Amino acid sequence: MRIADVLRSKGTAVATIEPQRSVSELLAGLAEHNVGAMVVVDTAGIAGIVSERDVVRRLHERGAALLDAQVSEIMTTMVASCAPDDSVDQLSVVMTERRIRHVPVLDKGELAGIVSIGDVVKSRLNELEKSQEQLEAYIAQG
Repeated sequence: MRIADVLRSKGTAVATIEPQRSVSELLAGLAEHNVGAMVVVDTAGIAGIVSERDVVRRLHERGAALLDAQVSEIMTTMVASCAPDDSVDQLSVVMTERRIRHVPVLDKGELAGIVSIGDVVKSRLNELEKSQEQLEAYIAQG
């Protein structure tokens, strides 16, 4: 299965935020969109990615003052990305090795979607179910 197949079923909407926005605004956006991460974009394109985990770790270090800090202070700037033609298997290896849960999808350099670890797991489960159905049909034919 390809990343494009995952996006076809889940959609291509991506929650984004600008780097100069506050962490408080970030939290409101995460809640509003019911997502665990947002892609940070500026005029040049993708500047980073920021997740709930980033907020929690920095909140532990800096306390409530973090809420007034800019997103750019806590975002990850080395963003792993994938392409629509990449396989879900390839992406699952990258996510596991880098210990990341959200990967933006870039199509010809443009943001085309985002894939989460939950999307990858759902895709794998769907593939397993299809394989099981095929095996059961084959056995039933005898």
